[in-house]
Amino acid sequence: MLPSQEASKIYHDNYMRNSRAIGVLWAIFTICFAIINVVVFIQPYWIGDSVNTPQAGYFGLFHYCVGEGSSNRDLKCQGTFADFSSIPSGAFKAASFFVLLSMVLILSCIACMVLFFFCNTATVYKTCAWMQLLCAVCLVLGCMIFPDGWDAEVIRDMCGEETGKYTLGNCSVRWAYILAIIGILDALILSFLAFVLGNRQSDFLQDEVKADNKD
Repeated sequence: MLPSQEASKIYHDNYMRNSRAIGVLWAIFTICFAIINVVVFIQPYWIGDSVNTPQAGYFGLFHYCVGEGSSNRDLKCQGTFADFSSIPSGAFKAASFFVLLSMVLILSCIACMVLFFFCNTATVYKTCAWMQLLCAVCLVLGCMIFPDGWDAEVIRDMCGEETGKYTLGNCSVRWAYILAIIGILDALILSFLAFVLGNRQSDFLQDEVKADNKD
């Protein structure tokens, strides 16, 4: 074997080994992000009460619980995504839709990973990258639209009269909202990594074709 051919083979082996390792990590973190997305959509802990609120309670995208009775500590829960009329604000409905769309996109991205066994690897990476980028956009829209519904009457009753659009009054942001913001960064990083992997795969295939033509 010629020195140039031997060097090319070593490069090829090292590239494939590193590419597979990074690809596996990308897939694992994509699955972790999908779990985060599902949790963010389901859990009703986007905003909640504090020590200064007139009522106890917490709100998610579509499900919420507020205090009732003399102690205000007996929580009455309502709201379901299946019944849009039970969601207290139009902004909450829109935010729920975009976060749901984000969840569908990332789960579809995971399903697309099966195509690695049947299709061009670069094409699959780039397809997943676009899906993850759209997923990040949907999460951004959900997180930006959600505060527009803070002026709903049921939220004002819990958080105080100072509460309004993008003003939370005496209430506080809870962990699910923070997790959604972290999810945006996660989706952008995963999308960027998938684009890099896809482009590198395309470049490597082109180099292989050129090398074969020279032979």
